[in-house]
Amino acid sequence: MKITIIGTGYVGLTTGLALAYLKHRVVGVDKDLDKISLLRQGISPIHETGIQALLDQTTESVCFTDDLTGAVADSDVIMIAVGTPPKQDGEADTRHVEAAAREVAFGLMPDREYVIAIKSTVPIGTNRRISHLVHSVLYERQVSADVYFVSNPEFLQEGLALRGTFYPDRVVVGTDRPEAVDAMRRLHEPILRRTFVPPSFLAAPDDENLPPLIATDATNAEMIKYAANTFLALKISFINEIAGLCERVEADVTEVARGVGLDSRISHRFLKAGVGWGGSCFPKDTDALLRVASEHGYSMPIVEAAREVNHRQRTLIIEKLQHVLKILRGRTIGILGLAFKPNTDDVRGSPALDIIRLLDEQGAYIRAHDPVAISHARQSLEDIEVEFVDDPYAVSEAADALVLVTDWDEYQSLNLNMLAKPMITPFLIDGRNIYSPDKAREAGFLYMGIGR
Repeated sequence: MKITIIGTGYVGLTTGLALAYLKHRVVGVDKDLDKISLLRQGISPIHETGIQALLDQTTESVCFTDDLTGAVADSDVIMIAVGTPPKQDGEADTRHVEAAAREVAFGLMPDREYVIAIKSTVPIGTNRRISHLVHSVLYERQVSADVYFVSNPEFLQEGLALRGTFYPDRVVVGTDRPEAVDAMRRLHEPILRRTFVPPSFLAAPDDENLPPLIATDATNAEMIKYAANTFLALKISFINEIAGLCERVEADVTEVARGVGLDSRISHRFLKAGVGWGGSCFPKDTDALLRVASEHGYSMPIVEAAREVNHRQRTLIIEKLQHVLKILRGRTIGILGLAFKPNTDDVRGSPALDIIRLLDEQGAYIRAHDPVAISHARQSLEDIEVEFVDDPYAVSEAADALVLVTDWDEYQSLNLNMLAKPMITPFLIDGRNIYSPDKAREAGFLYMGIGR
């Protein structure tokens, strides 16, 4: 099939390259000329596990352009995967989605069938609004084309995005047109039936459960996306709230979570205590859901509490530092990890950036390291004085405390003795509970985890 994907960010690029690998003909569209230039040179503009390898393998099936109207003319499926950043009141901003849809409408040809699939996370009712916009443009152009609209939300985890694309738990298709369902089923057939040869860097899962295609209406599909992300956010906030009580009763939240997670009704996924969730999805989507609820006069206290608990995890780090160091002004605090999670360079909503801002307010001197996210963090923190270093061991030199925020594999293999030795105060806050408390103490650290 001929596929046009508008937006070459984490969702668009991952989806486009996966579909190209499955032998669809894919055109990736973006208005960012720097991104297009890199992609045409065969260089991925984002850090994502396996993405560069897949880009190298799909050169014959995918191309990239900034010409949206030209790209969509002979497409079978047009996917919109542009950003929907939050407005000041928390509502998702759909201006980029609407602008893309209008431009798509100017490129559609007469007497053709098209499927327009919205992959961006959008407020309830956006699919209907996009349908109206596109048909209005077609009416102005006096062009007759059969256009079917689909809500096709993504459920990807950054750092594991390709695994989630090739081996999803489900594929959701929201539309009232059976023709659109058929087209999306054909598009995803190799994934739904798992008939493709796995990429060399991505082994197939052990289980033989094939993902279902859930055909529903657009409103349900849009709601499924918000409900899924919000539930995962709730789960993380729940275990963080349990962690707070564990500290007071001298329990270990890692053992508690292990015992709870073995219950098949609960599972261990997203049940890991730490500094809280970040990224571009959970903060934005929970806020947007609350905004929708407010518009309809409906309160959602559980969701509100999950956001409050998540914010508290950031201030908890400051409280732990103050408990040991007392005054933070003039202290040197080392930060290990700037990305909101490992295996990505994305710092949007990152707990590390929130903690750095709180430390700056306290007058602390901040030194930070991350394997791949320093350039993005430097842009986000341009108004704050932070010393960025390329060597994780340099973070601890003459430092009063270390805070591990992102659980990169690289940090799990650090020599704790070498990390502790040059510090003024060998104080370690393990914000992801990746270290053994006993081994950390043997290395000379005063160790504090989360809920331990």
